[in-house]
Formats: sequence, structure tokens, C-alpha cells
Amino acid sequence: MADVAIVGAGLAGCECARVLADMGKDVTLFEAKPEVRSEAHVSDLLSELVCSNSLRSDALASGIGLLKQELRDLHSPFMQDADACRVPAGKALAVDRTLFSERVTRAVEEHPRIHLVHACIADLDDPRLADFATIVLAAGPLATEGLSQSLARRIGQDHCYFYDAIAPIVWGHSLDMSIVFRGSRYDEEHGETSGDYLNCPMNRDEYTAFYEALCSAEKVHARDFEKERHFEGCMPIEALAERGPKTLVFGPLKPVGFTDPRTGRRPWAVLQLRAENLNATTFNLVGCQTKLTYPEQARIFRMVPGLAQAEFVRFGSMHRNTYVNAPRVLARDGSLVASPNIFLAGQISGVEGYVESAAHGHWIARVLAARMEGNDLVEPPVTTALGALLGHLRTEQKRFQPSNAHFGLMPEPEERIAKKLRKEWYAARARTDFANWMEQNRHFLRAE
Repeated sequence: MADVAIVGAGLAGCECARVLADMGKDVTLFEAKPEVRSEAHVSDLLSELVCSNSLRSDALASGIGLLKQELRDLHSPFMQDADACRVPAGKALAVDRTLFSERVTRAVEEHPRIHLVHACIADLDDPRLADFATIVLAAGPLATEGLSQSLARRIGQDHCYFYDAIAPIVWGHSLDMSIVFRGSRYDEEHGETSGDYLNCPMNRDEYTAFYEALCSAEKVHARDFEKERHFEGCMPIEALAERGPKTLVFGPLKPVGFTDPRTGRRPWAVLQLRAENLNATTFNLVGCQTKLTYPEQARIFRMVPGLAQAEFVRFGSMHRNTYVNAPRVLARDGSLVASPNIFLAGQISGVEGYVESAAHGHWIARVLAARMEGNDLVEPPVTTALGALLGHLRTEQKRFQPSNAHFGLMPEPEERIAKKLRKEWYAARARTDFANWMEQNRHFLRAE
């Protein structure tokens, strides 16, 4: 049988194809354009950056900057092209989008081990895939309906999502615990004094100010391919607020079952926080998925008692995004539990962002190349940016959500680190651990 078929020539698909090819493996890369083009794409080039030319911070003292450096250490084609197409953007890495995509397209078309096929694969049972021992699905967040439904049939409809509804995440150390209290609804009635949630109580005046700010806040306008985002089960908190002042207090901010320890009375409203990791260093604002602009999110959520000094790990967003419940449907190597010869790469697997998608495609290529030679490649430690991102795909959640690279995915320090030094400490630990991992696996990480 032929080596590998990759469906989708976006960031993850092209990175996966080029890494495999550079390691001596033959790859057939299927790209739907120009036969089929999503509403977001404007050209027939590969690896098109559809929404922004920014690849975010390049500073090592950030999760995304650290991930970029790890990719550079791995001689990532994606990072080589991004660095070559860089435009001035302060501490961020931004690229000339057209030059970047042209460069990737040319590299793919000219690589002797990559066979580029411009054809739409709308079903995982497409006969054109039958002769391949391994299939990598890298169709991206805007995968066609046919391909998305084909995937859903493989893994179960309940484990495939077609939109992203993300609430903000804040650092636990930035919460005011003199106001915030721990507890689950009705704990006191059952004689319990602890619970799974942290709770931010609001009196009537505080809630009214918060509600009015939500209703008048500046929102991100949906792009044409992201219309119809307001579905009942996961509406933006500001859309719920527009229904009237009582909607939130009978919905995500309902205070029933709680007593504010400061007053001994039931609050008018309660915003709940749920731990995002086992170490409880970061917390999700429950029910607060939103399309507010980032500055407005910071301003308005800091109006909530206990969140006045909140530091945001990630802001909320809602957008079109096809992805799977990775902890339930993916094996540790990135293959489907239901179909071990099919691997997912990029955003469809549950990572979020340009760099993260390319990084995941790079990793899948490394795994496959090692496997073809009878080896198993050990993941980088979770103390590294890449290892932490892969770890996120194995972390069970009540409702799995995609994540970008950030320090909140990593184990916290065992010793106390000054707040202003924590990011540098995370980065230094990651650099050491990634270098050690590369040395231990140097024979698997070679190129042809």
C-alpha cells in the first residue's frame, strides 16, 4: 500500500506533508481548492491565513512564543517560512500573508516526495483513499459538511462539534479570595463546606451595573462564513442579556442554592468559576462564552466582585470550528480509536490557532515517520509548550474545548515563584526539558 494520504493542505496538512517528505516518506496531499473553496478563503494558495497575518507573540515568556521556538528547534518548515516572510510587528511575529502562502505552495509543489492532488475528499470512505495505509485528516475548522459528517459517523455525533463557544479563562492567583467563595449549589443543605466551583457573588446594584455594561458593550462582528452563531444551548452571555435583566439571574448567573459568607444571605447573582486543570491554577468563567472584544471582556468581567484584578489566560470567543472531543475519540498517538489508521492533525483535533495547528501537524508527522521505521516516539514532557498542548488533547473535561498554547496547560512550580518571575520560570524550565527530550530522541528526529 502507499505511504500516507493527507486530506487538507492548510497549515497542519502542509506541515505534516513536508516533515514526512523531508524524512523520506512519500505523501499524497489532497486539497479541495480550487474545486471547492470555503467562504473564508480568497485564493487557491495552500496554507492560507484566512483571518489575520499575526502569529502572536514571539517572546519566550509566553506560551505561544515558546511553542514557536520549540518548532524552530525541530527545524519546522512552517516556522522557516514564517520567519522568512516576517513583517514589522513589535514583539509579535506577523507575516506577509501572500508571500507566506506562495512560499509554502511552491515548496509543496516542488518537493519530489509530495504528490499534490487538487480534489475534494468529501468522505473518509472515498475510493481515492483506499490504497493508503495511513490517512491524516487535516481539513481544518472549516471542513466541508460532507467530510465533517463522515467523521461524525466514525466517532459518534456526540463527539464531533461544528462551532466553538469559548468562555474566558483567568489565573487563580489573580482572584480576590476575600470575596470569592468555594462551593457547589446546595452544598450547605447537604452539610458540605467545600465544592467544585469558586463563586463570585453580586448584589443587586453590582449585577445591574454588570448587566448594563454587557448590553452596551462593543462586540466582534461575525464574518460572513460565521453567521447563525446564536444557538440556544450555548448563546453568548451578551445575547442572553439582551433578552432582559432577569434572563441571566435565571440562567448562568442564578444564585439559587448559595449563601454569600460575607452577608449570610443569598446573592442577587453568582458567577461561577470552574477549574481548568488538575492543579486548579486557571479557572473558566462558567456560562460566559462571548463575542465581546477583548478589551471589553477585560473591562466588564473585572466589574464582577472578586475579579477586579483578574488576569486573563485566554479571552472568550465564538466562531465556526469543526473539532472532536479529543480525550474521548483520539488515541495517545493522535489516531482515531474507532479507526486506528486515520489520524487527525491541526484544529480539527482540538488545538486552537495558526501556530498550534502547524505544531500539531508537525507532531503527527514525527509520530508517523517513527512508526514507519518500527519505533514509537515519546511525547515531549508536559512542562514544554508542545507537550502541554498534546496533554490538553488527553485531558477529560465536562465539555472539551479547543485550546491554544499557554502556561496554564503546564504543571505549576512546586516552590513559590514571585508573580513577576513566573513566566520566565515556566519558559526556562520548558527550554531545559525540551532540549533534554530532543537529545534523548535525536535518532527519531533526523531528516532525510
